[in-house]
Amino acid sequence: MKKNFISVLILGVTLINVIISAVTMISVVSTNQKTAKIVTDVATALSIDLGESAGEDAKEEIPIENIETYSIPDKMTLGLKTGEDGEAHFCMATVFFSMDITHADYKKYGATVGDNELIFRSIVMDVFQKYTVEEARTNQAEIKAEILKQVQNKYSGSDFIFDVSFSDIVFQ
Repeated sequence: MKKNFISVLILGVTLINVIISAVTMISVVSTNQKTAKIVTDVATALSIDLGESAGEDAKEEIPIENIETYSIPDKMTLGLKTGEDGEAHFCMATVFFSMDITHADYKKYGATVGDNELIFRSIVMDVFQKYTVEEARTNQAEIKAEILKQVQNKYSGSDFIFDVSFSDIVFQ
């Protein structure tokens, strides 16, 4: 009789343990999913505020065959803000803009992008002059975002120009 009572007691405790484990697992999984969603939302918000490329990941990717680039023909020499060393520094770079040829505004503005080269040069120079050589080296994504924002504002806020890039960039 004692052996049966102990076996029934062990079986009962085991069933209670399985039930408690299942309830715990269900509550932990749902809480984990909610936490992951919050972390993802916060990370996305921070990336958008910083103007980093993570915000671009949220946008639809533009296929390479739908991208046209406009490059400012000559390498630009850009003056930088005087740093702590008190010396004048410069940056040399080739600047180019990527445009979505399937965007509705491309038909309206795309043909005249080259006519606005002097405006683009002015925007690039103005933005770079706000940074010291150290800041320009480390904050290129921020500089690109600021240039892009100003260029898009010139086109009435249109985002048919969706990227600014530098090639052959050298700091002196």
